[in-house]
Amino acid sequence: MQQLQDLRVSSIITLSSPQELKEKLPVTEHIADTVCQARREIEDILTGRDSRMLVIVGPCSIHDIDAAKDYASRLVALREELHEQFCIIMRVYFEKPRTTIGWKGFINDPHLNDTYDIEHGLYHARKLLIELNELGLPAATEFLDPITPQYVADLISWAAIGARTIESQTHRQMASGLSMPVGFKNSTDGRLQVAIDAIHSAMHQHSFLGIDKNGQSSVITTKGNPFGHLVLRGGSKRPNYDAESIAQAEKQLQKAKLSPHLLVDCSHANSDKKFGNQVKVWQDILSQKEHGNQSIAGVMIESNICSGNQPFPVNRQELQYGVSITDECVSWDETAKMLRDGAAYMKRISANS
Repeated sequence: MQQLQDLRVSSIITLSSPQELKEKLPVTEHIADTVCQARREIEDILTGRDSRMLVIVGPCSIHDIDAAKDYASRLVALREELHEQFCIIMRVYFEKPRTTIGWKGFINDPHLNDTYDIEHGLYHARKLLIELNELGLPAATEFLDPITPQYVADLISWAAIGARTIESQTHRQMASGLSMPVGFKNSTDGRLQVAIDAIHSAMHQHSFLGIDKNGQSSVITTKGNPFGHLVLRGGSKRPNYDAESIAQAEKQLQKAKLSPHLLVDCSHANSDKKFGNQVKVWQDILSQKEHGNQSIAGVMIESNICSGNQPFPVNRQELQYGVSITDECVSWDETAKMLRDGAAYMKRISANS
């Protein structure tokens, strides 16, 4: 009989189950408290019960674990310093969606050499999240592969569904079962309706194929996620962080009978992917807050130890420490200045209100 399947599959490698990985890298009570407290704070900000701003800040993508821990050690101190004005969550992105091809992120290719050692990637991704939460620093990530959450979602306080996947039924179903608030980015062309539809979908119950904690194929039935929200990241035609765009987003959300609270991504199309422009977006957001805007609940900032980005060198040992290998990031020094200046600005706004 002729072969009918796996005609274009070169290998299948069995991974540890989610439960096996969690037993190797368990959650402590302190870590659980960090995750749960951050989730509650984010929920309160998104519902207006907490007047602080949510700040999701960190590298565009994680490719160097040591540099990520170095960054985290700085951010956790800033989180404590500015906690009265901001709820700061570290951006810890392990998966990268690609329009065509390219590096798919640390979990998929942790050695940056096309060996796709996913077992290593999952282990060290979870280990890093354990260490960050142990520091008292909550983590945010984008979920791309629907199996990944089974391995690391218990350590995530805020999640994103990206601009390239919000139309995907698979990702809407996945979001409906996630235990943390989920931000849905507008589409790459700038349309909001796709994200609004995704938020509605994720609010409802779904049943779909997935895996359980033991890696067994299962029917997953979800309750729906009540904390889906819009993230404005700009589009191919124009940015959408300005007051006019925010007002239009508010109208569309209200028309859809959704909460008007939203996040603004200071990077991506809103900054034209130029790291220096993130400061401009941040300052515009602060100005809108000063003029009474109530819908902007927070921002996303792509930040690393050093500014800019770098291409993959032929010799991986030539990578510059603390420099992004994906989108451009603002430096740590600039990040700290942005947030400290922003906190002072928010204090003045509060004092004058």
